[in-house]
Formats: sequence, structure tokens, C-alpha cells
Amino acid sequence: MKRKLILCLVVAMLFGFSVMPVHAKTTWIANSVWPPNNHQTIALEQFAAKIKAVTDGELEIIVNSGGALGYKGPELLKAVRDNLVPVSDMLISGVAGDEAIFQVVTVPFLSRNFEELKLLIDIAKPHFDQAAAKWNQKILYISPWPGAGLWTTKKVTSVGEMRGLKTRTYDKNGALVVEATGGTPYALPFSEVYSSLATGLIDSVITSTPTAVDAKFWEVLKFYQPLNITIATNMVNVNLRAFNRLDAKTQQAVLDAAKALEEELWANIAVLDKEKESISNQNGIETVPVSDALMDALTEVTIGIRNDYLASAPAEAKAIVADYLKQVGR
Repeated sequence: MKRKLILCLVVAMLFGFSVMPVHAKTTWIANSVWPPNNHQTIALEQFAAKIKAVTDGELEIIVNSGGALGYKGPELLKAVRDNLVPVSDMLISGVAGDEAIFQVVTVPFLSRNFEELKLLIDIAKPHFDQAAAKWNQKILYISPWPGAGLWTTKKVTSVGEMRGLKTRTYDKNGALVVEATGGTPYALPFSEVYSSLATGLIDSVITSTPTAVDAKFWEVLKFYQPLNITIATNMVNVNLRAFNRLDAKTQQAVLDAAKALEEELWANIAVLDKEKESISNQNGIETVPVSDALMDALTEVTIGIRNDYLASAPAEAKAIVADYLKQVGR
């Protein structure tokens, strides 16, 4: 048997046949907590398709959307760290309970538009990369959301009218804003928002226009106040050991595809915001214009949230905010 094996190897070498083992295709399972038609899930699907194409199918990413894998937002750093799921999108501020620096992106009323948000992310990115590496993962790309407004059953035009609201929030800072205005925050996963509105557990939601459309808020809510309380961001992370098992060429293909997608997402976010708001309006949601007086009042009652965060924030977060405020001139 041994002589036959040697003979086969010799013949293969003489006739130029490869004697190297054939590498099996690599498959990554990817998690998205958002519905299939959400822009974050669509982007992840586009990323998966691009990776399959540029690697000739050697790396395939299979996207599971709508929270089908059972993982909830706050636990996703742990899930990717432990390779329970190799790839996942996650709300950056949603995992701040495990890594405090990630809370910096949703300090209330810090970023007032997408240009300022992009500057903040660019300043924070090296620090975010270091934090992700501590959790045995690599950030592939960061994707913005439209600003978080207030969706309600009653019209809100003043801080006083926010008192008593039972509001679903998605991170610590949003909860603090609700408390500062006299409401009660509810930290609910996205999958439970609609049923909680329908049963009266909550009567309002802080979120962006795409998630309002995903949840068909017009069936259970009436008004949208575009307060830009925070402007959230998602990151898509891969388990670091899984990434390092790829050969150098494939790693570069993944990084190049991620960079191109990230640039596209940031370029299109303002248009997406208006499109989703228009869909909500067409289905019966009334957009309530936000007055300067309301914004001034909200800034005043929430300034302590920023100060409290910075007082206990990691040194890196303090440096990020200081550099950012210097560059935007505030």
C-alpha cells in the first residue's frame, strides 16, 4: 500500500498534477437582529454577496436576519467573542454595557447631523478597534442610522408634554433622556416593540425612521417628532480567530469589500432617512416640526447626562469628545 501511494505521488509530479490537498470552502454564519428589509440587513446581505463573488465562493457568509438565531443586542459582543456566531451586526451603543467606550456615540445631542456623526466615528474608530480586539473580534465596517426621533400616540411640542411617557429605548443614554424629561424608559428588544405598543405596555418609542417602517408604527402610533436625540451606528464584527484563519488574499478581499460598502452607506444615509419618513407619512404618521425652543429646553435638561458620562467615562472616551468638540467648534 505504501509503495502504491509513493508511485501515485511520483506519477502525479511527473505529469504536473497537484498533490496539494483541496481546501474546503469556508462558511461564516452571520447574525442580524433587524428584519430582512431593514437597511442594515440589506447591507449585510450585499456584503455577503460581494464576498462570495470576489473570493469565487471560497468564503461564503450566510445571513440570518430578524433575530432568528436568538441572540439579543446586549449579548452580541460575547456571542462573537466566543464564536457562537462568527459574524454579527450590533448596535454600537447597545453593547456599551460590556465596553463603556461604545456609549460615546450616543451622548444625547452631541452630533447634530450626519457630517458631525461621521467626524465623531472617524475620531473614535482607532479606540473602537482596540476595544473590539479585547473581545476577540474585528470591526469590518460601521454603518449609520438616521437620527433617533420620538414616535408617540400623542403630539409632543414641549418638554412638559413628554412627562409620563412610557418609552422604549435602545441604550443607556436614551433611557437617561426619558428619565430627565419625566418619562419611564423600557429597555425592550426590537422584536418585542410592536406587541408592547399594541398591549399598552409602552406608548412611545425612541428610534429612527427605518425601524419605524419595519415595525409599521402607523398601526399603533400617530406622531413622529424628529428630535435627533442621538444618531446611532451599527458595527459588523467578525470573530478574530475566524478572520485570522483566512489566507492573506482573502482577508484583504474582505477588508476591501467592507470599506467600499461603508463608504456607500454613509453617502446614502440622508436620502434613506427622508424616504422612510415619507413612507411613514403616507401611511398616516404625522411629522411634528421641532421648534428651537424645544431643542433648547431638551439640551438644558439633558446636559447633565453628558457631564455624568464624561465624569466616569474611560480616558479614551473623554479624549474623543474633547477632540470632536474642538473640531466642530463647540
